[in-house]
Amino acid sequence: MLGAAPRTAAAHDPLAPAAHSKAHRPKVNTRAAKSDGSAQDGLGQADVGTKAGAGTAEPDLAYGAFQRGYYLQAFALATEGVVQQSDPISMTLLGVLYAGGLGVPRDDVKAAEWYRLAAERGDREAMLALALFRLKGRGGQGDRMAGARWLAAAAKLGEPVAAYDLALLYIEGQLFPQNFGRAAQLLRIAADAGNPQALYALGTFYKAGRGVPKDMREAVRLWAKAAIADNTDAQVEYAIALYNGDGTPTNQHAAAAWFRTAALKGSAIAQDRLARILATGRGAPKSPIEATKWHLISKARGETDILLDDFVANLDPFSRAEGEKEAKVWLDALKHPLM
Repeated sequence: MLGAAPRTAAAHDPLAPAAHSKAHRPKVNTRAAKSDGSAQDGLGQADVGTKAGAGTAEPDLAYGAFQRGYYLQAFALATEGVVQQSDPISMTLLGVLYAGGLGVPRDDVKAAEWYRLAAERGDREAMLALALFRLKGRGGQGDRMAGARWLAAAAKLGEPVAAYDLALLYIEGQLFPQNFGRAAQLLRIAADAGNPQALYALGTFYKAGRGVPKDMREAVRLWAKAAIADNTDAQVEYAIALYNGDGTPTNQHAAAAWFRTAALKGSAIAQDRLARILATGRGAPKSPIEATKWHLISKARGETDILLDDFVANLDPFSRAEGEKEAKVWLDALKHPLM
């Protein structure tokens, strides 16, 4: 059997996952920005954002300009929306522009103020962004409790990243008493919205019976969804479950494919498990050279595997040398990472 990956939701930095947050307006296929101001590729295909009206959907021209990278135009349109309508979505957009220095000089104080105005008017994305500012101390003195309160407000309105980050605070047990049951409820909100990190974390809860009844089938179902959504840890856990037939029918070939996907993304655990598969031929055709390559890469990243050490040591000189040659590009990259 292949051992399980030693990953749990508690291992995550409660602040780090929130960096994945995006505005909930429809996206266009250009550069978008996260609500904390950093850049991110927009993946959607909508022409412009929309604002909910009384029974209708009005085009959000400011967000449309923003998502196309026309930041000065977005700033002008958002300002107009604030002046004419006191529009909270426009306020949030002004916060994003100031937070990222997009079309205007970066100004965290102004960004925080626009986020606060929008959050007080009920915009959940502004609540999330303001929570991050308070938690990280941007735009003024940090206030983790205030940040947590804004996370809770955004999560109550169904903001999935806010629900996920708040769950991690309950797991962490510093701001609040540790409460796995409450954390599981919040993870469910984010998971039901398709958040990959929440799907993975909730799966670990079901695997361990933490905050929810122990249910390996449900854990695997959640990991499968997170794996398809490109969460590397979930790909590893799902592959292990498939390989061992734990909570799902055994499928070693599918497991090998998922291990390879995660291995190519740099998971040392996946690289080690893939090396074992290639060494034994159980799940993929035997390949001593590739097995050597992946073992050396995983070993350089901190994985220990005595069985594979022995396997490589007993190879013929040609296979071992070829495996070392194929691993060299990866090993060189580890020694000299791109800045």
